[in-house]
Amino acid sequence: MTDSTVSTDATSTATLRKAIAASAIGNATEWYDYGVYAATTTYLTQAFFPGHLGTIGTMLGFAVSFVLRPLGGFVWGPIGDRLGRKHVLALTILLISLATALIGVLPTHASIGIWAPILLIALRVVQGFSTGGEYGGAATFMAEYAPADKRGRYGSFLEFGTMAGFASGTAIVLLMNLGLSESQMQEWGWRIPFLIALPLGLAGLYLRSQLDDPPLYTDVEKKVADPGGITGQLRQTLVHYWKPILIMFGMVVALNIANYTLLAYQPQYLKGTIGLSEDTASVVVLIGQVVMMLLIPVFGMWSDSTGRKPMWRVSLVGLFVFALPMYWLMGQGFGWAIVGFVVLGVLYIPQLATISATFPAMFPTHVRYAGFAISYNLSTAAFGGTAPLVNDAVVDQTGWNLFPAVYMMAACVVGGIALSFLRETAGCSIAGTKTPGAEPVEDAVETSRVGA
Repeated sequence: MTDSTVSTDATSTATLRKAIAASAIGNATEWYDYGVYAATTTYLTQAFFPGHLGTIGTMLGFAVSFVLRPLGGFVWGPIGDRLGRKHVLALTILLISLATALIGVLPTHASIGIWAPILLIALRVVQGFSTGGEYGGAATFMAEYAPADKRGRYGSFLEFGTMAGFASGTAIVLLMNLGLSESQMQEWGWRIPFLIALPLGLAGLYLRSQLDDPPLYTDVEKKVADPGGITGQLRQTLVHYWKPILIMFGMVVALNIANYTLLAYQPQYLKGTIGLSEDTASVVVLIGQVVMMLLIPVFGMWSDSTGRKPMWRVSLVGLFVFALPMYWLMGQGFGWAIVGFVVLGVLYIPQLATISATFPAMFPTHVRYAGFAISYNLSTAAFGGTAPLVNDAVVDQTGWNLFPAVYMMAACVVGGIALSFLRETAGCSIAGTKTPGAEPVEDAVETSRVGA
């Protein structure tokens, strides 16, 4: 059985397009929340953390959502491998969009005191727990529907959704700022972007309800022995696939420190270091996000021919070399801030564009969801979600405005070490219960229990 038989014949073009849309809109909803949260930092601080904590409290609210992501990965991942991708993804997108929308109706600190930030953090925890199953599941879902020789091309649309969601959140807040007075934004305008997450989530839920689980998954599901329920599934993943989990963990350190520094922390950085206003800082970030979004499909498609490792290598080396000079350049004024941010964003894209092609291919089908979700979310919680908080705290305490660049450089070193252990899987089948790229796959499915 060839890969084209497994992937192309079993999946019509129409179904593939639906799978892309269903995966991308869920990811867009997740990242829309982060975009809105980052763009409304000033208003959230005034509404929920008016005391001495200030911006640090708001950044803590951002970081705390990541505390529950690993738990979400440990719970949702094995469930997705045992019970199916579709049902888990339907539930996670609903929880994410609902938690985001509820932030838009929370009473402020002035109304209910300490309960306001507590409720905000509680909703961020729900969002983080749900995201622990959303991202790994969506990437797995996309990768398993895509043909092997076009996995980079189709998988990149998941990250297109990421950037579209983030950019949309930034753009909507910017439009609100332009259309409303400062007092109106402080009183009620900041709530509207959060409320928009609910219809986005419902649209994603509808799209996902129209699809079945990928054929690659259903073929294996029928033939692999039960490892002992959800806990057995988790144990099998951790015991037999610890090596790809560790490799991915290191790569995600580089990926997400760059991601959350450039996308989530940057508006606050630009306001604090070179004195840009709320609107002009958002314009800098929005321009960079749009450029990145347009390039994502190009780099994803390119990775199908060049391989994933060369793309990552160029990105890591490029960020390491240019982080310091570009952050120095951003401190020289508005126009230079745009140039510096766009350069770093373009250098980061080869990583972002190939996530859905690289990471799911590190695991065989029967542990793919759990392996991805556990590794990705552990690393993201430890290093990605905390990046804005770490950057803000160090810059605030030391006045060293170039620290975010140095932090990014250190992350690139970690990612480069992990990358050296990655097996190239561009063009390889990810069907069956063998680790992709380990050896040619003649038969897509083994009937025996792997790892026994």
